[in-house]
This record gives sequence, structure tokens and C-alpha cells, in this order.
Amino acid sequence: MQLATWNINSLTVRLPQVLEWLARNPVDVLALQEIKMTDDKFPAQALADVGYQAQWFGQKTYNGVALLTRTPATDVVKNIPGFADDMARVISATVQGVRVIGAYFPNGQEPGSDKFDYKMNWLKGLRDWIKQELQLHPDLVLMGDFNITFDDADVWDPAALKDTIHCTEEERYHLRALVALGLCDALRLFPVAPKSYSWWDYREFAFRRNRGLRIDHILVSQALRSQVKACVIDKGPRSNERPSDHAPVVLTLDR
Repeated sequence: MQLATWNINSLTVRLPQVLEWLARNPVDVLALQEIKMTDDKFPAQALADVGYQAQWFGQKTYNGVALLTRTPATDVVKNIPGFADDMARVISATVQGVRVIGAYFPNGQEPGSDKFDYKMNWLKGLRDWIKQELQLHPDLVLMGDFNITFDDADVWDPAALKDTIHCTEEERYHLRALVALGLCDALRLFPVAPKSYSWWDYREFAFRRNRGLRIDHILVSQALRSQVKACVIDKGPRSNERPSDHAPVVLTLDR
């Protein structure tokens, strides 16, 4: 079973890239973030034509998430139950016995801002819910654009970016607290090459110079850990014409 996550940064713009990528990488589940469209605009038929069922939760201009699956997804839930939020950030479902949660974590803008406070509250709400989900669904995968780096190894210039957004101790505390619930970073279950990133700014030739961040993560429950056979960042699509600024991350499970 293969699962992947990709912040597509507008499905309207990059649907052809998603279809092309799926043709080359027929994963069982693809979680998309920042689809940036209302529900009525979602291209369900185009995806069905290539063998994917879709569950989506859209929002005009901003945010928006979707799960594309080759087999039916059941028990679909949108956003974080019990956490009041008017942003379309989370979609979860059960696929082939695995509870899959695709999430677009808040950016936070900058430490000390109202958006940063929202991010902190959102992370707390997510953690409280994931704790409950793990009790109900031991086989669980949480993946998406987390907008947080784990540590300096995830940052192209740790000194220059110290205490900036995505790299603050407050954000990393919440990420560690998520892991402490009984999750693990799938990529780091294997040797990781230095300077392995999943996001690069569009400006200043950042991708060409590999000035990036690893902010797209796949966390797996301890019950699934022994089934993880591979986890890789696919940098290929970042070289496309008019690419997303994020690259897909792909998890392979032995099931």
C-alpha cells in the first residue's frame, strides 16, 4: 500500500500535473493540500476517469484539502471535531483498514501575530483529537503540509532562520508532542540524505540552489511502524513548468 501527500498550491492550476504524477505513481491514497477551490469546482470526474475516487473539503481562494483513493474511503470526517474553525484544513477517512488524516497546518505568518496564536491553538486542538483517534484507530497515518520543521536538519540555513516561522521552538514543541502520542516520522525511519527538503521558495532560484525546508511530513502510528518499507520525497514535480512550491512525499507500507 502506498500513500502520498502533496501541497499542490491550486488544483485548478496544477490538475494536469496531478494526473501526470498519478499515472507514473499510482498510489493508493493521495492527500492534497491547498486545492484552493470551492466544493462545486472540484474536478471529481477527471480524477474518476483515471481510477480515483475523491473526498474533498474546499474553500474559495485559500486552503482546501482532498483525499484521492483507488478504493472506497469510509467514515469521512472534515476538520477537527470539537475545534471550531472556518478554515478547510483537515480531511480524514478509513482506506484499506488504515485511518488516513490529510492536513494543511496553519502557516502562522510570524511569531507573536494573531495568525501564530491561531496556529498554536489549532495544534493543541489537533493533538487532543489525534489522541482520541489513535485509541479508535491503531493503524493511523497523519500526513500533509505541517508548516513546521522538526529540527535544524530540516532547514537550509538554521542560523539565519532560527526562531522564524516554521522553525520556532513553540511550533516544534507541538510537533514533538504529536509524535509523543505514539507516532513516528516515517522519513527518518531510514537514512536521510543531508539537505532533504520538501518545499522551496519560488524566489531567488531557491529550488535550483536547494535552499528549502522539510515541512511536509508523514507520521505513522506505532502499530504501523513495522510495516513501513520506504518513505521518500519526490523532488521531480518541483522541476515542472509552473510547479507547486512543494514536492510529494510517498510512504510505502507492507500491507
